[in-house]
Amino acid sequence: MSGAPTATRGTTASGVPDSTRTDTSTGTGTDRGARRGVRIGPVGLAWRPRVLTTSVVAVVAALLLVVLGVAIGSTFIAPSTVVRALLGLGSGPDQFIVTTLRLPRVLTGALVGVTLAVAGALTQTFTRNPLGTPDIIGVTSGASVGAVAAVVLGGGSYSVGALVLGGGIPVAATIGALVAATIVYGLGWRGGVQSHRLILVGIGVSATLDALTSYLLVRAKITQATAASQWLVGSLSSTSWTTVWPLLVIAAVGVPIALATSAALGIGQLGDEVATGVGLGVQRHRLLVIGLAVVLTAAAVAAAGPVGFVAFVVPQVALRLAGTNRPPLLLSAALGAVLVLGADLLARSAFPWQVPVGIVTTVIGAPYLIWLLIRHRKEMSR
Repeated sequence: MSGAPTATRGTTASGVPDSTRTDTSTGTGTDRGARRGVRIGPVGLAWRPRVLTTSVVAVVAALLLVVLGVAIGSTFIAPSTVVRALLGLGSGPDQFIVTTLRLPRVLTGALVGVTLAVAGALTQTFTRNPLGTPDIIGVTSGASVGAVAAVVLGGGSYSVGALVLGGGIPVAATIGALVAATIVYGLGWRGGVQSHRLILVGIGVSATLDALTSYLLVRAKITQATAASQWLVGSLSSTSWTTVWPLLVIAAVGVPIALATSAALGIGQLGDEVATGVGLGVQRHRLLVIGLAVVLTAAAVAAAGPVGFVAFVVPQVALRLAGTNRPPLLLSAALGAVLVLGADLLARSAFPWQVPVGIVTTVIGAPYLIWLLIRHRKEMSR
């Protein structure tokens, strides 16, 4: 037997874990050999046929749901008419209904799904834990406190520009989310941040912030409490173009930046020691990821309220559909839009009254959380 080093499965000849090979027996995916990809400026995307196929299917599904979401309402509009109106070729009442009344709600739903799903994929990846989502670690609760404070202190209206300091809910939600993330990160720091500590601290901070939200509702006037309570369940009923544009800008900036961090996220999956050894600033990268997740989550919460479980469920579904070792960001974004648009369509058409979209996503996501916890408990008992 020669003395030449032999590379084992999952490692290179130098003994460094090989991120291009993963264990297929666990169902987490496989990437054999060198990865081909495409680079657009700072954004590099690996070329995996399965990820590409599922992403294309998810994008097509999201576009179809956009058309259906605009078509279905108190007055049904033919999909062909909707497409013509979206292309600027329509006229008359149908054009007004499509572009002014229905399209803002549908676009807001799609963008909320995209931003929450990407935020969830980022936090689940860097914590290496499916429970590490903005919902669990306190970011969503912080954004909710900020937004509810703006509603209560601003006279019961939650339209942009009518609230505290003229900043509106987007600014208040962002500040609340940043404060919550800072508290969680600071309390979870012990010479570094471990995912389990971050999650436990986040659960405690979330409970405290939820209690503060309840206190604000109790102290509010009835009109203010009513407006805030409707918003807290996650609703798209009060959206307009003034809701769409800030969310669109943040998504257009934040999602490409998140995609640009994909390579660093992959390196981080190898562990802190290996990531530091190859030159990745682990803590700096985590701060960037947390910052992105906070901004994306705050934008979604400001637009539609805390739409539950999107950030938790979608990345895990994307991971299993793509067969990768971490949630793919682009597929997560497309599936997030599919989930929220589908939930909103169901909420508007399956009941005699309009149900807030957050209730539907919670009904979908809560059983998945229970299943995940049961599965984790069984794995720990083996």
